[in-house]
Amino acid sequence: MTEIEPSTMWIVIAGLAFGSFGLRFVFIGLVGDRPLPGWLLRHLRYTAVAILPALIAPLVIWPQATGGQPDVPRMSAAAVALAAGYWSKNVLVAIFSGAGTLYGLLYLLG
Repeated sequence: MTEIEPSTMWIVIAGLAFGSFGLRFVFIGLVGDRPLPGWLLRHLRYTAVAILPALIAPLVIWPQATGGQPDVPRMSAAAVALAAGYWSKNVLVAIFSGAGTLYGLLYLLG
């Protein structure tokens, strides 16, 4: 593994800090006191719904624990979590049912 020079690391950290501040400032500082259009508010409602699957999908399809090969416990847990979330409309029910399925199948099959 190559060592990163301290100046390069600080440039990256400063760039990320300014970028993060800039994104927040656009919404809070420039637009914060104005009403947003309806079409934008409608799209922003789905941001949280899109983030969780985007974080979880790579861990289900290419799990590092199996060397990148899909396996039955993770696919089953994803299917159960999807079904439970669709049926109950509750994020916590989906998360806990998927986690229970994953750990239960890992215990039974392992």
